[in-house]
Amino acid sequence: MNILAIETSSLVASAAIVSDDIMIAEYTMNYKKTHSQTLLPMIDEICRMTEYDINNIDYIAVSAGPGSFTGLRIGSATAKGLGLALDKPLVHVPTVEAMAYNIYDTSSLICPIMDARRNQVYTGIYRNNKGNVETVREQCAISVDELIASLNSLKNEVIFMGDGVPVFADIINEKLEVPHTFASAHLNRQRAGAVAQAAKKYIARGKTETAAEHRPDYLRLSQAERELEEKNRSTNN
Repeated sequence: MNILAIETSSLVASAAIVSDDIMIAEYTMNYKKTHSQTLLPMIDEICRMTEYDINNIDYIAVSAGPGSFTGLRIGSATAKGLGLALDKPLVHVPTVEAMAYNIYDTSSLICPIMDARRNQVYTGIYRNNKGNVETVREQCAISVDELIASLNSLKNEVIFMGDGVPVFADIINEKLEVPHTFASAHLNRQRAGAVAQAAKKYIARGKTETAAEHRPDYLRLSQAERELEEKNRSTNN
């Protein structure tokens, strides 16, 4: 089984090719360039460097959100375009769940946090038992205080990762009552290889979709939509 995985939900851009249990290539960059500039060249580069025929891909796995609205749209459009061109099915992988695959086999809870602005995080709570990721709390957009209260109630050690860590580390250290750590640099951001690994579970369950069916999971309105909603509300009042 050959999977092309795409990750563009945040500042990180990442593409990977995984064949069965072998990572053939992964190209990940965490730098201030738009994904429209980087993603297709990254895919082309890993295919060129490995002399891999992209027509041999069986599935295209895409990190489907939550995350950056622009990033998700670029990843979605790229996956849909490749799916249509290659006539391959897509695998819709929740972004936060895929991040939990970065930490392998631990008794700690795994809690990815992505900065969602306005003191909120995109997050979820997971366990990873020898690669079997179980969901304790589905991915959602909540306040960091609500997340901390939820983790305190579970009374279990926690590993945090994601771009929300540098934003909220101080409040976590102050208010979280259970032991906790922050994942190291090579594990603490989104990776296409983890998206591919998560996709295997969905493929095994028959949860694939056509390119036409795919839609990102934004979880909440964009800033422009929120501003329009607030404007309409104040006008009606």
